[in-house]
Amino acid sequence: MTRQLVSVILPVHKQAEQITTIVSGCADALARMTLDHEVLLVPNGGLATDAEACAALATARPVVRSLPLTEGGWGRAVRHGLAAARGDLLCYTNSARTTPEDLVLMILYAAAHPGTVVKANRKIRERLSRRVGSLLYNLECRTLFDLSCWDVNGTPKVFPRSCDRLLRLTRNDDLIDAEFAAICREAGYPMIEVPIFSHRRHGGQSTTGWTSALRMYWGAYALWQAHR
Repeated sequence: MTRQLVSVILPVHKQAEQITTIVSGCADALARMTLDHEVLLVPNGGLATDAEACAALATARPVVRSLPLTEGGWGRAVRHGLAAARGDLLCYTNSARTTPEDLVLMILYAAAHPGTVVKANRKIRERLSRRVGSLLYNLECRTLFDLSCWDVNGTPKVFPRSCDRLLRLTRNDDLIDAEFAAICREAGYPMIEVPIFSHRRHGGQSTTGWTSALRMYWGAYALWQAHR
């Protein structure tokens, strides 16, 4: 396996108390790989506690960089991290839900399949209403964008720098993942979807409710209109 640099982007929001444990677990797992790596923390939303915790981690661990953002937004944080990443393989993931084992699994899949996008297909164990809402959203995206993947929002997502259209994502909100999938379909990037079991959150607060879900349903339709 050719030695490559992997950039792992972790958006951080309201996770000051948990981020040290999260990053330590991920960094230790990544260190056991044969691949060089960097971990890019993106504290967003202007919270001083998040920024301070991330800065401390960057000081303590040479592979960690902190890239604070005053403004919030999942997509904005992902794009900020991608813009600063130096890796041959690029990965972004929800730091509140990703285990070190799942992170390494996705990266190794991507390293073993050059030129391929690798993403998680989460097998959600949460309440029925969340599972139904997720199913409806994924069915909508599959229909609008002619997708083959079943979990549009699933992370980790890993892709090679050669899939350069993914470096020009535009969304600042949760719809960045739908945009990601749509671009993969348009550009013909091959994709492997790896099933993992979604775990309970370890830090931060979920912002998903029926109001935000309705915004995403409408947002997916508007995104489709823009890509037509």
